[in-house]
Amino acid sequence: MPRRADHEQRRAELTAALLRIASTRGLQAVTMREVAHEAGASLRVVQYYFADKATLLTAGLAELAGRLDRRVRGRAAAGTGLTVREAFEVVLGSILPTDDDSRADALAWAAYYAVALTDPALGAGGRNHPDALEAYLTARLERAQGEGDAPRELDARTEVVLLLALANGLTASVLGRQRGAGDALHVLRHQLDRVLGPPAS
Repeated sequence: MPRRADHEQRRAELTAALLRIASTRGLQAVTMREVAHEAGASLRVVQYYFADKATLLTAGLAELAGRLDRRVRGRAAAGTGLTVREAFEVVLGSILPTDDDSRADALAWAAYYAVALTDPALGAGGRNHPDALEAYLTARLERAQGEGDAPRELDARTEVVLLLALANGLTASVLGRQRGAGDALHVLRHQLDRVLGPPAS
């Protein structure tokens, strides 16, 4: 009998195949059969792991959120005792498409977003991850304010909404090749400096 790890690896391979299709051809190109072809598997295998397309798409969203979380954790591990300013740069900078992998993920997010605009079910599910990130950053900023490590006069939630909107807008401009990733990071850091002060020296 296959081990649990084998099942998890197979599900991960199928989900990765879905996201490759989403990032290159859009979510409208995603079908169970196309995922099977992309993954080098049979349709029956895809149907074994995912009852229907909706289940498959939900798994793709969860994996995108997981990839962002792993990217943030990987970058945060490079430093210890991050200030709130540094923590925000790590999180928001991880959203920006700065390499091939993060660019592919950003394109997949965009594909989901485009479909969610006219698909109420997918739209409801797709809001969970951004809402969780907004709540996390707001709590992080409020805690820093309480500890005297961030300006107390800031409206924490409003500032987080603005910073996330900036990161998402910069992501769109990088994907559209209006500007490069380095320029986008510069703009993001400039705004972080204005709101939270420069990084600790």
